[in-house]
Amino acid sequence: MARKVVAAPAPGSLNNTSLVEGAGDGVGCLPSPDKAHAPVGKEVRYFCDVHRKARNGEGYRITFTTDGVTFKHVDGFAEIPVRAGDKVFVDVVPLQHTDGAVELLRCGVELYCLRRLTLIKERREELKLPKTTRGDIKALMSIDERWFRKLSEDFLIMRRMISAYRSLLRSRQQLENKCKALSEAEKHTLKPAIKALENQMDEMAKQIADEAGRRYPAYNKLVKELGIAGNTTAMEALAELIPYLEYPLGFVKLCNLLGLFKPVRGSKKIYSGHLRKAMQRLTSSANNIPSPQLTARMEKQTLYKIWKKYRQETQRRLAIPAQG
Repeated sequence: MARKVVAAPAPGSLNNTSLVEGAGDGVGCLPSPDKAHAPVGKEVRYFCDVHRKARNGEGYRITFTTDGVTFKHVDGFAEIPVRAGDKVFVDVVPLQHTDGAVELLRCGVELYCLRRLTLIKERREELKLPKTTRGDIKALMSIDERWFRKLSEDFLIMRRMISAYRSLLRSRQQLENKCKALSEAEKHTLKPAIKALENQMDEMAKQIADEAGRRYPAYNKLVKELGIAGNTTAMEALAELIPYLEYPLGFVKLCNLLGLFKPVRGSKKIYSGHLRKAMQRLTSSANNIPSPQLTARMEKQTLYKIWKKYRQETQRRLAIPAQG
């Protein structure tokens, strides 16, 4: 199905938006003379491309524009001359820039991240734009807002912690794969390293579970519903999935996000590999089933149980009148 793409509205035609609750007057945002162009009560849309400073270089540079004509460069999100109520659309938020992105959110700025980076390439080719930073930004400006995910502080903080866990998981898997090619005597040299990684993973999983329980009220109820309390592998996997339950997706779209569908013949199956692996770890651990014996049907049944319980908890919280 062809994607619907529309041009981004001109800065002068933006709608009024109120300040984000709790943002106040933007305390914590650095003042900048560049903010003078934004009338009070009017939102300004910033479109940003995040790229490395040099080939194989360290750090990232952010190029941004509000009109597609004038472009500026900064080294961090906190340096973008935004004010409370503005919207920032970005292709990607590197983990190194998590703190800067959180600072923007706390200042009352709305931050949106593209759901799939391949959309930029497709749109750039459609518009015959050059493969440059400015070309990428113009392509970004032409993509409909529904293809962006609105980010929250909870999502960004959890994403950073989960990324650290995934790094440990990959390192352990690499060592285990190497062990398979070694003799019994040689395996003893790697076993202590594998054990140390497993201990670190267990500690990291506990921290992730604690953070998820603090940031997502339904998380602890889901842990109890699935009977995975104390199972750090399953609890961490659930923590990976819950930020995506927070977004009001229907069950079918959630299945599509995790790749639990049959692709149309001749088309490429596009889904989140990281989330699918988390779903597999959760299903395997929660049901005490070895990974080789898992089926997509088992994963889908577990996912439905999670989605249904989360929806019930969300609706129950919304039905409770605010206190005081």
